[in-house]
Amino acid sequence: MTRRLFWKLCGPLALGTLVLVWVVTFLGDETEQKMSFIAAQHQQTLKHWGTTAEQLYYAGDEQALADWLAELQARENTWAAVVRSDVQPLAGSTLSAQFQEGFRLGRNVEWKIHLYFTENPIMDLTFADGHTHFLVTLPQRMRPGTYLPEVKLLLKVALPLAVLMLLASVIYHYLMGPLRQLELATRAFSEGNLGVRVRPLLGNRSDELTALAETFDRMAERTGDLILTQRQLIADLSHELRTPLTRIDMAVSCAEEGIDTQDFLPRIRRECRVMRSLVEDALTLAWLENEQPSLDHDNLDLTDLLDSISEDARYEYPAHVIESSLPDQAEISGSSQRALAQAIENVIRNACLYTPGGGHVRVTLQPDGDGYRLTIDDEGPGVADDQLELIFTPFYRTVQARDDRPDGHGLGLALARRQIEAAGGWIRAANRSGGGLRMTLWFPEARSRRA
Repeated sequence: MTRRLFWKLCGPLALGTLVLVWVVTFLGDETEQKMSFIAAQHQQTLKHWGTTAEQLYYAGDEQALADWLAELQARENTWAAVVRSDVQPLAGSTLSAQFQEGFRLGRNVEWKIHLYFTENPIMDLTFADGHTHFLVTLPQRMRPGTYLPEVKLLLKVALPLAVLMLLASVIYHYLMGPLRQLELATRAFSEGNLGVRVRPLLGNRSDELTALAETFDRMAERTGDLILTQRQLIADLSHELRTPLTRIDMAVSCAEEGIDTQDFLPRIRRECRVMRSLVEDALTLAWLENEQPSLDHDNLDLTDLLDSISEDARYEYPAHVIESSLPDQAEISGSSQRALAQAIENVIRNACLYTPGGGHVRVTLQPDGDGYRLTIDDEGPGVADDQLELIFTPFYRTVQARDDRPDGHGLGLALARRQIEAAGGWIRAANRSGGGLRMTLWFPEARSRRA
């Protein structure tokens, strides 16, 4: 995993943080810049005061000008005055036009005001002669930036908080979407909906959460298959046990009625043996399917194992010709002698059962790639092509098998396949061109043990 979710979250968060910092800084600077100028209506008021002072000054009525200045200062709680600035150059120097045009004793009403100075600036409205000035300390009510602290708080706290909450909400929904689907699927699965899956609901998304969904789907599929398999196994086992139990019940009823039990005791013993074998095989099969163990703890020689199994088969079926073609040695490691012995014995016994008396059963072992291939040929009736896979299904029996072995229960080949696969090999069935069935088994030569 390349931490896709980390990068998907880290990228937007880093970019969002940079954008947020830039936006807050930009808006703060722009707001402070715009709030640093005197409002237009206040500028007009200041200019009106300057015009009034200029008119009173040029009218020559100093008392009226003095009264007006006193009334203005009292009303606005500020300082105001009309002064002259006769700047005299010394040492033969001269005043440049630029200086004369821009010279002021205070600030122009259109200039920017420094908001962080505690004292209000003095505003200068110059008369037409350029040497007389109306000066006034900017009244507090006209000072710009009154709401600057509140705006700063809004930009530096409220706006980032709102953006972060929005971003957290987006991330929450992005993360919780798959988790909510997983929660609903888990609940549905626990309620018996074994077909529920999560990955298809996540679309083209690809990250750790989709990996979690895929893991859940694999778990749900395996668990569902196990549940269905166990249900089927229990149903089939119940069906298979019903016949021997019925026979035993009939034999017990006859014994209770006083009928001679000499003929019934061997039957009861045989039926008990069949049930014991059936239950043991079913439990072994269920263990292999549920646990899916890796049988890799033994080292063995396939040649010795096949010699022993073939010898037992010759003793059990003296009318058959069992031919063996084996190498001098075929050692394999990381396998299971018990599982392979039971699986191979099941296959050879099946071959002998379906081969007519006097027929041949051929057992051939030869190296094949990084393992050994075992072929077991019989001269029986074979199996229909569409049933070659079905014969490895638990409790499945062909019509021929039911006729030839009415006491069989159809677990032998199913158990053999799962034992061989647990040991790292495989088994297949095919019809021979000349008649009969060929079972092909393959075993790895060396298999590392699971920790």
